[in-house]
Amino acid sequence: MDTMELRRNAIVELINKNGTVTFSQIKAAFPHVSEMTLRTDLKLLDETKRIVRIHGGAKSVQVVIGTDDYLSKRSVRNIGAKQQIAQKAVSLLRPDTTVFLDSGSTATMAAREFPDQSNLIYTTGLSCATELAGLTKPVVMIPGGQMNRYSQSVYGISAIRELERVNFSLTFLGVTGYSPGTGFTCGSNDEAILKQTAIRQSEQTAVLLDSSKIGVKSTFVVCGLADIHTVISDGTLPKEFVEECRRCHVEIL
Repeated sequence: MDTMELRRNAIVELINKNGTVTFSQIKAAFPHVSEMTLRTDLKLLDETKRIVRIHGGAKSVQVVIGTDDYLSKRSVRNIGAKQQIAQKAVSLLRPDTTVFLDSGSTATMAAREFPDQSNLIYTTGLSCATELAGLTKPVVMIPGGQMNRYSQSVYGISAIRELERVNFSLTFLGVTGYSPGTGFTCGSNDEAILKQTAIRQSEQTAVLLDSSKIGVKSTFVVCGLADIHTVISDGTLPKEFVEECRRCHVEIL
């Protein structure tokens, strides 16, 4: 990867981390790059829909569209970590139980690993449902609601009301990030409420969390560590987070 691509990736990372940044903040982060070059970078990043240019700076895509980034982009990030998480997740599945599978790229990879056994599976992830369609024994349910075309998921009051009528043995929860001050977060208020509903309706909640999401703070709070039972990770979680899980009696797989 050349220097230009590394710089542009770093600019995207800066913007995603902060949500919104001014051009002055970008200049301060890249003091040895000319203003003209940085403005060209922002123009091209905006054209490729990696960020959104605004007057005086730039915004993260997830802030503008109210979602957690494009699923097509997330699906090619941290693939090895997501595969590890998916394989660990399916070890928790038991036949003849009801499962909620959240939307997202890690959840989609988990769906790909689901065994062909008797389960009632609710999922808000359209890509998850597509993966599960090849199985013959589970019953797969997609709650009705509004489609988020960016994350390829279903959300909204109709989906929430439907989940309120179901008791789950196990919920696999997808999140955008975790930070000590805010807990688990995501980029959409409607999706946060839907996730909270799934947690309340479930006997056990397992969060699908690769280490790159630690320290990431998105807009809307989903829950805290005390609200879940298990963190399914890629095995490289920071020591501080592991200790925090122990204090909250949260199992780490």
